[in-house]
Amino acid sequence: MAEAHQAVAFQFTVTPEGLDFQLSREAVRHLYLATVHSWKKRLVRTKNSFLSGVYPASPSSWMVALVATAGSCYCHVDPSLGLIARIQSCLPHGQALSPRARAVVSTVVFSTGAWLAAVLLFRRLLRLLLSYHGWMFEPHGHMSRSTRLWMALMKLMSIRKPLLYSFQSSLPKLPVPPVKATVARYLESVRPLLDDDKYREMAALAKDFQENTAPRLQRYLRLKSWWTTNYVTTTTPCPIQAARAANTVHSILLYRRRLDRGEIPPMMALGVVPMCSYQSERMFNTTRIPGKETDTLLHLADSKHLAVYHKGRYYKVWLYYGGQLLPPADLEMQFQRILEDPSPPQPGEERLAALTAGERVPWAEARARFFSRGPNKVALDAIERAAFFLALDEDEHGQEPERPGCMDAYAKSLLHGRCYDRWFDKSFTLVVYKNGKVGANAEHSWADAPIVGHLWEFMLATDKFQLGYTEGGHCKGDPRWQLAPPPAAQVKASLRVARALAEDVDFCCFPFSTFGKGLIKRCRTSPDAFIQIALQLAHFRDKGSFCLTYEASMTRLFREGRTETVRSCTAEATAFVRCMAEPRGTVSRQRLFKAAAEKHQQLYRLAMTGAGIDRHLFCLYLVSRYLGTQSPFLAKVLAEPWRLSTSQTPQQQLKMFDLNKFPDHVSSGGGFGPVADDGYGVSYIIAGENLITFHVSSKFSSPETDSQRFGRNIRQAMLDIAGLFDRPPPAAGH
Repeated sequence: MAEAHQAVAFQFTVTPEGLDFQLSREAVRHLYLATVHSWKKRLVRTKNSFLSGVYPASPSSWMVALVATAGSCYCHVDPSLGLIARIQSCLPHGQALSPRARAVVSTVVFSTGAWLAAVLLFRRLLRLLLSYHGWMFEPHGHMSRSTRLWMALMKLMSIRKPLLYSFQSSLPKLPVPPVKATVARYLESVRPLLDDDKYREMAALAKDFQENTAPRLQRYLRLKSWWTTNYVTTTTPCPIQAARAANTVHSILLYRRRLDRGEIPPMMALGVVPMCSYQSERMFNTTRIPGKETDTLLHLADSKHLAVYHKGRYYKVWLYYGGQLLPPADLEMQFQRILEDPSPPQPGEERLAALTAGERVPWAEARARFFSRGPNKVALDAIERAAFFLALDEDEHGQEPERPGCMDAYAKSLLHGRCYDRWFDKSFTLVVYKNGKVGANAEHSWADAPIVGHLWEFMLATDKFQLGYTEGGHCKGDPRWQLAPPPAAQVKASLRVARALAEDVDFCCFPFSTFGKGLIKRCRTSPDAFIQIALQLAHFRDKGSFCLTYEASMTRLFREGRTETVRSCTAEATAFVRCMAEPRGTVSRQRLFKAAAEKHQQLYRLAMTGAGIDRHLFCLYLVSRYLGTQSPFLAKVLAEPWRLSTSQTPQQQLKMFDLNKFPDHVSSGGGFGPVADDGYGVSYIIAGENLITFHVSSKFSSPETDSQRFGRNIRQAMLDIAGLFDRPPPAAGH
């Protein structure tokens, strides 16, 4: 591990004349500035915590309450109905407090109590308003009176600009659905995938579970819900690698500073419904720690350095000087020194990160044996306690020149790299390529994709419109590994496992720009439902069959909500897909498509409002394990493979700049590997009105899958469905 700077504030030696004490004024100055910066940060956090705690009220409203009460008393009008007098009688008499002082104190106490009571009342009212989800189930383009009234009240309650965590304690808890409803929706979801005999078998298991096992498990789950908050719980602005890395790192740190201060506004649905911000807390200074039984998350309140990897060497780069964030130009200088460093890796250093890519138990054992003390522990702490991890890659990536629009190799590199040049346990690894392209690899346990997506879009906008580069492309404005004896066997074994996984990944990433959500909305259809039905059509053409399909839906309307599953392969979707293979008329196909889209939207709404299937069943399974209860129904449900796993990355750049004016700065989203060995993983991002980027993954080892083929099927399915709406259907009787 190489460090750029190390200072000693003081040193002393014992001499015959006594104690010789030497003081470094510069080091003391830095220590003083760092202390001041730390206390400033604490004060800002304390202030924002108070402001969030009294939201939607404000400190000025307390002053208004105090002045109003004092003014009323001055006019001989008692708004307290005698409470001020009773408070005054309880205060000590004598020289300590004169009658006038007791009157002032009692007025202040009453005003403060009334103000706090009003704050609690308003926050309770806010929680009741946020518990209303009727707006989500109303037809597109129509809004009932109750929803209009609700929206007006929400806007009134949110008139004061909220901080990131202003709504956090007012968000409702995720409700525990009734077992009967969950089981019924589950059976409905698997009906298109099972023949009559298998369906009757599953229905019998479900009935037995619902009547005999589930009631006891449900009682424990409801008890848990009472005392916990949640029962489940392509752009290259600059081709110079060091400069691009510096601006990107600085932009991300600006985001972290706003996050620490709570200055980032919470994500809102319809502009008025806040979503849970809990996941954002662990974006930085977070590492997944391996364990023999289960992994844990290490999260620090702050971190002032960055861990950097380049050509097999690890570096520790300080991000602050004199308590101030380093500007991009200073970061560029440090990164350039790293890029020019000719020193070779120490034995065992180059491929050390492969331990984070392989099996968890060997990594946990190696960590306990080789990194629990001495210089190795210090070096490992420097990585695990870093703000995040930066990989300065030796390769060049981007769109492939011979295949315009294709980013397969780019996406595959971000997914796994060389298997030893990404620290896969960090909350995220920022990757900057030799030609200035950037990307990120995120660990999934601490948060979901939209959280990283929001950070990434902020970085792209800040890099382009706030920081910028000079005309020349630059920013404006000692080894410590001692791997003796080296854990060579563990590193080699982990690297072998990781390489086998990486080499088996078949990845296809492509932009679909024939049309986007603009045309889809003109068809009066949800863009997400349109794409999900297209995926069902593409999968049927690809494999000739249907499969259990996973789509991630967020539950962040509830406190500490993460995701829920939308089972997209419905009876309505399969009926539409089958009709596309038959010689039917456009009107019939349109009707079936509309039914499939409406069904999908209904399932998505149920998942978002806490009435999903899979999280409830999974929690019931955990309770059954805890109680030692065997359930054949739950065992069979959880053993079912998801051969089509899908996810949409939300796009928020519209708030930052016009995508039509800056098409080269549109986020391409991100992807993931397949969940099943013989299945597909599909991620997509709907960017603006005319672009959808798809990330398709599978495994080379499966003879049933081919990502390139599936990508072609997705393109054709999108075009075929859009073709149904090119012209309005003919009038009846013609």
